[in-house]
Amino acid sequence: MRQLKNLYLNNRLFMAIVGVVLCFILSFIIGGFLIVPKILFFALLAFVLADTLLLFRTRRGLHGYRFTPEKLSNGDENEIRIYLENFFPFKASLEVIDEIPHQFQRRDLNFRIYLPIRESKTIAYSLRPVKRGEYSFGAVNVLVSSPLGLLKRRFRFSQDALVPVYPSYIQMRKYELLAISNRLTETGIKKIRRIGQNMEFELIKEYVQGDDIRTINWKATARKSNLMVNHYQDERSQQVYSLIDKSRVMQMPFNGLSLMDYAINASLVISNIAIKKSDKAGLITFQDTIGTTLAASRSNRQMAQIQDVLYNQKTGYRESDFSALYGHIRRKITQRSLLLLFTNFESVYGMQRQLPFLRSLARQHVLVVIFFENTEMTSLIQEPAENLKEIYYKAVAEKFAYDKKLIARELQKTGIQTILTTPERLTVNTINKYLELKSRGMI
Repeated sequence: MRQLKNLYLNNRLFMAIVGVVLCFILSFIIGGFLIVPKILFFALLAFVLADTLLLFRTRRGLHGYRFTPEKLSNGDENEIRIYLENFFPFKASLEVIDEIPHQFQRRDLNFRIYLPIRESKTIAYSLRPVKRGEYSFGAVNVLVSSPLGLLKRRFRFSQDALVPVYPSYIQMRKYELLAISNRLTETGIKKIRRIGQNMEFELIKEYVQGDDIRTINWKATARKSNLMVNHYQDERSQQVYSLIDKSRVMQMPFNGLSLMDYAINASLVISNIAIKKSDKAGLITFQDTIGTTLAASRSNRQMAQIQDVLYNQKTGYRESDFSALYGHIRRKITQRSLLLLFTNFESVYGMQRQLPFLRSLARQHVLVVIFFENTEMTSLIQEPAENLKEIYYKAVAEKFAYDKKLIARELQKTGIQTILTTPERLTVNTINKYLELKSRGMI
């Protein structure tokens, strides 16, 4: 009886039943029972019994499972795979329906495949989450039909899987690999010309073609009778803090993700690159009060702790308090550090209210204020205006875009490093600024 719960009528069987019923009705109208409806009825019954036997004679006719990563990467395409193996003694027709989390709001994950005897197949598709948190997967439902195609038998695999969505670790690994292989320029990272010699001495080595002749060590050359050069490395153990604003100004969405999620993804990437560059990475979140503080470190556990902290961050509807941020940094960060402040200013007045605190931070540390272009306004400016209403909208959009540039100019006048960027270019522009400041010896 339990197996019969997984029995479904196929469209062919439904049409056949309708045809037999119509024949019986027609025979009553004509008068008496005709032999043809009886033959059709018993033939249909025989086919149904044969199809039932084909589907249910093999107890474990189909094996399958869903493979999901231990965690999903926020804002990225994450591959999900469904593995299926056929143990039926016939080529099975499969209809696969995966119960994905409701956050995706997708109803199109319906796959139809044929699976030969004793063969397996993997179905792959991708999901792009846009919010951090726990996502609950349901079961993988597979409806199996035999070559007769009258009935369907349902199988359910991989029920109730709970998968967390973390900040974009896929993006973090991508930039990490590019940084290790010195291929960051492929993603738009600029090559920065090093200014001065703000580097630490590492060792003396033999000269090879391409070494700077200005670093030749003549004393070592005289002793070894070979050209020897001094080898330098970037200064290490500099502190890099990501300051993430969690107030209402960071709730604006772009391509499904909020501005705060873009800031979180960029913070994860820049923290990882800073640690790979032998610097220390730390984290502070704030809105009207200070949220989480993670002291700068380059220990083996630091990146895991940063991921866990970023995973639990949520935007609020309150206004950010930069005075509280300034007081907290003054107490907690005593060493001169690089502060990457991810926030958003929509008006010059809003920036000017916070300017005294930003100036105070810039006097003690290297402060980089990172805020966002309004891409909706940019697209509106680029569209041609065809009537008076559209001209008015375009003028307002140009006013907002000009205010953004004016904010950046006012911050730069006070000696504060500034990045005005679109959300999709945030990570690349932040890495560029970090490498530029290191090359200029400012940290």
